[in-house]
Order: sequence, then C-alpha cells, then structure tokens
Amino acid sequence: MNDTRKIMFLDLVTPHVQLEEELVEMFRTSLRTASFVGGPMVEGFEREFANFCEAKYCIGVSSGTDAVRFALMAAGVRVGDSVVTVPHTFIATTEAISQAGAVPEFVDIDEQTYTMDPEKLRYFLERDCTLDVATGRPVSRRTGRTVSAVVPVHIYGHTADMDAINEVAKKYKLAVIEDACQAHGAQYFSQREKTWKKAGSLGGAAAFSFYPGKNLGACGEAGAVTTNDEKMAQTIRMLRDHGQAKKYYHSIEGYNGRLDAIQAGILRTKLAHLADWNAKRREAASRYREIFGAGSEEITVPYEAPWAQAVYHLYVIRTKNRDQLRSYLAEMGIDTGIHYPIPLHLQEAYKDLGYGNGDFPVTESIAKEIISLPMFPTLDAEQQCRVASEVMNFVSMAVV
Repeated sequence: MNDTRKIMFLDLVTPHVQLEEELVEMFRTSLRTASFVGGPMVEGFEREFANFCEAKYCIGVSSGTDAVRFALMAAGVRVGDSVVTVPHTFIATTEAISQAGAVPEFVDIDEQTYTMDPEKLRYFLERDCTLDVATGRPVSRRTGRTVSAVVPVHIYGHTADMDAINEVAKKYKLAVIEDACQAHGAQYFSQREKTWKKAGSLGGAAAFSFYPGKNLGACGEAGAVTTNDEKMAQTIRMLRDHGQAKKYYHSIEGYNGRLDAIQAGILRTKLAHLADWNAKRREAASRYREIFGAGSEEITVPYEAPWAQAVYHLYVIRTKNRDQLRSYLAEMGIDTGIHYPIPLHLQEAYKDLGYGNGDFPVTESIAKEIISLPMFPTLDAEQQCRVASEVMNFVSMAVV
C-alpha cells in the first residue's frame, strides 16, 4: 500500500512554534515601548544583518521589490535608462527596474547554474549595443536607451558568477545590483580577491526579500539593501522615508518604504538561527544528491559550481515529463512547485518589449522542465527518501 501521508513543499509552522516564546517576548517589548516605526529594533537588525552579509551598511525597507528599486535609484539609474537582467526570475526583479524609471532588457542564463551567463552579458554589450564615447556607457541597439546597470539574480540560493559579471560591468561603467532575494547566506569564492564572500557583498549593492518563505523570512512583507557605499546607504535611507534627511526636512522626493519595527524584531530573532537553518538545507540537498546519485537521462539534479556554496532556498530538478511528474507526486501526497513556468520575456505584462519565442533558448528550455521538490530545514531523511523514491518510480514507469 502506498504511503500517502502529506509531505509539504514548505514548513512555515514548525520554526515559528519552536521560536514562539522568543517571538512573543519581542512583541511584548514592542508593545511596551510603542516603538513601531524605526528605532532600536530596526537599527539592531540592520547592524546584525550587515555583519552577517559582511557588508558595511544595511537599510531595512518594506519589501524585496523596494530593495531592488531603491538600490537602482541610489546607484544612479535614471528615467529612460535600460537595465540588464535575466528572464528567469520572479517578476519583482523587472517590476523594480520599471518602477525606477528604466526598461528591463534580458540576457540568457547558464544552463547549469540557472544564473546570468557572463558571456551572454558580454555579447549583449559588445554586439547588441553601441558605445557612447562621451559617457563610456553602452547604448542598446534594441531600445536606443543608455544601459546603466546590471542585475544578476542569485537564483534558488546559488550565486551568480560575480567576478566575471563585475569585470564586464566595470569595463562598461555599469552599476551592479545583486538580486539576493533567494540567497541569504549564500557564498561565492572570488578568484580576484582569493576569498569566500557572502551574497550581499559582491556588487555595488544587494537587495534582499524577507517574504515568509525565504531562508530568512518575516511574518509578512520586509526587505533590505546591503552595500559598502556610504553615499548609497544614505540615499536609500532617504528614499524609504519620504526623502527625509531628518524629520520634515526633505532633500529629495521619496517613498513610504520603511521596514516595520515588529518585522525587524522578528527577523532579528530569526537571524540568530539562519546559519543553522542554512546548514540543514545544505544537508538536505546533500541527502537528495546521494539518493538521486548524479541524476540520469531522465532527471537532472541541481548543480553547485565549485565557486559557490548554495543555501538551497529551492531544490530544483529537471525532467522532460515535468507536468506528469508533478501530477503523480500530488497523487502520492507530495507537494511541489514550479519556479518559474513562463519566462519574463514571454509574459503578457512585457509583450510591449517585443521579445518572442526563441530569444532566450536556455531559459525557455528549462522553464518547461523544472520542478521544485520539498526543501526546508526540518525536512527529514525519511521524507526525502519517500520523495526521491516516488520520483524514481515515476521515471521508471515513464521509461517503460
């Protein structure tokens, strides 16, 4: 008889139950001090998360989308510019580009890491752009707009190849904003600096989301920007708070994009456990890898580049029979996800950009094949064995 006990895709209940007393005590403190916006909780989290990311500054904001937007604006992206990113990411990446007044343009991803392919970025800037001699920056042949920034996405908890991307960006005077919304604690070995570095310290600035399902999640919406640039940090602090340098003195026109103090307190409480949770995710990924082996012609398991230490926000495999596999696993009581089924350049929201099928073949290929298996810190070996066993059962039936 089949074991059809439910295996959740993500367990958000257990860690909150385990931390309930700490979280309730933090909430009591907030109630007793009436410090709901700004103040010690926000400042304490910003200080500790900056240290965690090995960055000088952290600025808490209201969401990961605002984090990308404010970072781009503080980096000098202006209305009418183009910003280069990848079509394989959540739409918040490109929404933030548009909200900063720029237009997103895409380059394809690497087929192993699913992150921005540095050579395709180089090709785009060399072949699909002309160089403005006056500014030293590329101008897109496609849009006629000046390219001012690049946003590599650290997808599924695996960093992009930042040395190569930074090298290209430096040549063309582009700001580099990491989309680190899925990469809290991920590491990258910089050959240039001969050391391991954290996501959040690899570009001019980095954007983080603390949506509840992230490796470090709030109990609601929250985000942050990390940077080593003091001027950028000051600008982002003003942008999040109506452009105020101090109360009622508005140096610029800004936004209402502050991080709530209670969410900051929740994040600060959880941050103390993040390294352990990430280690458990890596252990779970290792168990999956052992069970699946090196994969097969029917299954491609996640690749971890030698220069990366991924934190497995998601565990994503590939198979030609993705939709059938997902249906089968659902029948077996196993939840799964698809991240992401429709590439951004083919979304209805971006039809005016003029992209079409075949423009980014790697992204389009994997979008039809990827499926995310259960992955969370409390996922145990028995559950993983059952997930993997059902995947391989399906594969054997599909082959026959």
